[in-house]
Amino acid sequence: MPRALWTAASGMAAQQYNVDLLANNIANINTTGFKRQRTDFQDLYYDIKTQPGARAGQQGRNPTGVQVGTGVTVSGTTRIFTTGNIEPTGRPLDVAIEGDGFFQIQMPDGATTAYTRAGDLRMDSDGRLVTADGYYLEPAFTIPDGVAENDISIAGDGTVTVKIDGVESTVGQLSLVRFRNNSGLLSNGRNLFEESEASGPPTSGFPTDPGFGTLRGAALEKANVESVTELINLIVAQRAYEMNSKSITTADQMMRTANELIR
Repeated sequence: MPRALWTAASGMAAQQYNVDLLANNIANINTTGFKRQRTDFQDLYYDIKTQPGARAGQQGRNPTGVQVGTGVTVSGTTRIFTTGNIEPTGRPLDVAIEGDGFFQIQMPDGATTAYTRAGDLRMDSDGRLVTADGYYLEPAFTIPDGVAENDISIAGDGTVTVKIDGVESTVGQLSLVRFRNNSGLLSNGRNLFEESEASGPPTSGFPTDPGFGTLRGAALEKANVESVTELINLIVAQRAYEMNSKSITTADQMMRTANELIR
């Protein structure tokens, strides 16, 4: 009987983890470039009383055996990298990636490179493009002095042009990187990811190159979170949690009944 209690408890713990992840998805529904996560489950080890195929006396073999599971655990949290809705903003330094790819970001230590899908860029006092946190975009280039934000444009292939005295000139080009396994990237918060052993090393390229996405200027990629889907998943997780708690209640009642037999 105690096995049922521990098995149901593992189910409740797993669903609590699932609810935590769904809550994070919903909380980031308006986060630029956010990618939703999915909880993956796997069953725990089995208590095998009889092996399948064991001899059943002198004739035949047991066709199924006797195997009792001991619960469930979270096996992973897969991040889904489908492209979110692209919404025009009219702001020249906003840029969205349509397709696969990440922007490269130089971290404050000057040695670490992070990666992001969020294209809400700014221009600092030195004319360099930076993230909302002030981290430099790589590869680095400088916007000339006297160029207003509205005189900057970003093309689909990443070419950055500025207009000076009515004359357009190219000042740089945005590049992208790809990974063999996007879901293996290490989430670092602040819309940033880091390379890991699971993701593999980055492959560099430019927008419109084969396998890389294209850019859309004056637009942002929204989170790929669908509110209806997340709410349905939240309800399913809640019901699963309730059913596991019901299993504990039932096991407790059965134990109470067994204890009362001797009275």
